[in-house]
Amino acid sequence: MSANDSHAAASAHDFPLLIKQLLLTPLATSPGREIVYRDKVRHDYRVMRRRIGQLASVLQSLGVKQGDTVAVMDWDSHRYLEAYFAIPMMGAVLMTTNVRLAPEQIAYTLNHSSTSVMLVNREFLPLLDAIRDHVPGITQFVLIDDEHDNGESAGIPQGFAGEYEALLAAASPDFDFPDFDERTRATTFYTTGTTGDPKGVYFSHRQLVLHTLALAGALGAAPVQGRVHRDDVYLPITPMFHVHAWGMPYLATMMGMKQVYPGRYVPDALLQLLVREQCTFSHCVPTILHMILSSPAAANVDLGKWKVIIGGSALPKGLARTALDRGIDIYTGYGMSETCPVLTLSQVRTEDLGDAERELDIRTRTGLPVPLVDLRVVDEEMRDVPHDGSSQGEIVVRTPWLTQGYFKNPAASETLWAGGYLHTNDIGVIEPDGYLRITDRIKDVIKTGGEWVSSLQIEDLISRHPAVAEVAVIGVPDPKWGERPLPLIVPKPGQSIDVDALRVHLSGWVERGELSRFALPDRVLIVDAIAKTSVGKINKKLLRELHHGGIAHR
Repeated sequence: MSANDSHAAASAHDFPLLIKQLLLTPLATSPGREIVYRDKVRHDYRVMRRRIGQLASVLQSLGVKQGDTVAVMDWDSHRYLEAYFAIPMMGAVLMTTNVRLAPEQIAYTLNHSSTSVMLVNREFLPLLDAIRDHVPGITQFVLIDDEHDNGESAGIPQGFAGEYEALLAAASPDFDFPDFDERTRATTFYTTGTTGDPKGVYFSHRQLVLHTLALAGALGAAPVQGRVHRDDVYLPITPMFHVHAWGMPYLATMMGMKQVYPGRYVPDALLQLLVREQCTFSHCVPTILHMILSSPAAANVDLGKWKVIIGGSALPKGLARTALDRGIDIYTGYGMSETCPVLTLSQVRTEDLGDAERELDIRTRTGLPVPLVDLRVVDEEMRDVPHDGSSQGEIVVRTPWLTQGYFKNPAASETLWAGGYLHTNDIGVIEPDGYLRITDRIKDVIKTGGEWVSSLQIEDLISRHPAVAEVAVIGVPDPKWGERPLPLIVPKPGQSIDVDALRVHLSGWVERGELSRFALPDRVLIVDAIAKTSVGKINKKLLRELHHGGIAHR
């Protein structure tokens, strides 16, 4: 008999860590806080909870039972938030469909996840038509339509059970969400890898609740910089189909924040929402923030109350400085699809506040581990490297919320978890003050002149040039040196890049010993745009394929 069993009361309740428990606090403490969707919907947590019950009743009427998979294909909305709760709270599995994948990849993910019911925004009907014959396992569809009129929607496609709002209006809100094993799978989604089929990752109720609690601890414990609290107004700018929008909708709900959902990401519309709803907390990839700040509509907007966590790729110091100049409290978060995702946050300690250059350096690092994260930087023998800011190794992690493998892919799962730690395939160093700093992805390191050169470091330094809007650095084949760095640069509007001046700009860091001489590019490619993945990250694999010959033009 365990110690717990020997003294437990016969009537004691073993409280499972289920997603439904995240609703307890907002309904008790801030039920009147608003949930906003564009200029179309405005209601509160009480209405949200009723609609969650109605959605579960609708899905049950369509035959959904515990263990079934329900996919969602929508823009960021109050409906997606309802699906984040209703589907897993039933004991079913939420599959968040990446609408930016190629049609054949979307079909693959729907089939691989065994999706049986799908909620589809009308905007995606052409995409669904292209794959519908290839997803025979989906037996029921529900239409999502922004233009419905009081729950009535014209033009329900053949084979659809009905329109979302009309179905909810006719359904009971009094769905009995049962207790069950907290290790039950709650969500599945697919990584956006650039090789092979997308890989499915999955997370349990327990994992998602613990991730939410750890985020609340990390963000709420900050005394000043980067502090997120219940009076913040939340505006997500990371797709809800991607890693649970970094888990932030669950956090915002548990804290009882006002939440503002923007639909499709359009810079001017985002700025309008930001101002109108007085939003104070967001998260996004660097390219999205760059797009917002570059919009003419942003010129006269007061951004001084906005906190923004940047993830997905490195935060360039140039972009960070621009954001700080606008009053934005910007800092880095780090994680990956396999990690639910947040592992670290680059919040600035109180003693470092006020030193502008020190702050800039810390905000653009990878960060300190959030609670319950065991993070190591190791060599090839899984031995810890010194925390001296220069000894590099692979970042490996353990936390309670890491995916336990790739869905239906045991071989890749064993590789992911080799040695009992999850392998990130990121190379990094730990500074003497404890902050992690990623130096590159293993696959993106440039091997030149017998040295490993960080593409991220070169990108960061080039981004500080006043005429540079965006930059990506890749390694291209070179017969003498093995590889050479090739920067692809998008100039700021109306400006040009002088390549010789750019080399002089970088040479200063070489002379100070902060950059290897092998990192100085021989050539630079000036481009109109840089290829991105489906979630807005720079697509370095595609860039390497396009420039495999190493040819560049000045």
